[in-house]
Amino acid sequence: MGMFISKAMDENMKKQQEFMMQNQIVMLERQIQMQNQMRERQMAMQIARSRDMILWYGSFYVFAALGSIAGYRKKGNPAFIAPLIPLTLLLAYQYDMAHGSKMIRIRAEADRVLDLESEVIEMPHGLPTFSQIEAGRLKQKTEERLGQSHDIFL
Repeated sequence: MGMFISKAMDENMKKQQEFMMQNQIVMLERQIQMQNQMRERQMAMQIARSRDMILWYGSFYVFAALGSIAGYRKKGNPAFIAPLIPLTLLLAYQYDMAHGSKMIRIRAEADRVLDLESEVIEMPHGLPTFSQIEAGRLKQKTEERLGQSHDIFL
């Protein structure tokens, strides 16, 4: 009879382990999905910000260009038109970021870095381990306790 109970408990334990594994897989998939959705929202915000900034840069550029051209026509000095060169480059960059394919090119370059230059993005001292994190946590807790006991005597 003891063997029957032991066998039933083993089967129950295996079922529970399988359930826990499936639960962990579902939780991991949800985390991945959530992080991806957050990344997509952040990218959408960045693109929206770029599109808003292009309006401001464009307005500034128009006024600067009109002023530069008016100054050139009045004085005949080409130095008045010189600021239009960097302003044009800035406006073109911002337009490419907001409405062009800049984000696609950035993503392609990021893929290339990940594939071919992964050593550039490695963490110093590698990924932190559980023991390193736990040692840091315990050290901080000890320092907090020492600081509290020090305050008692002050």
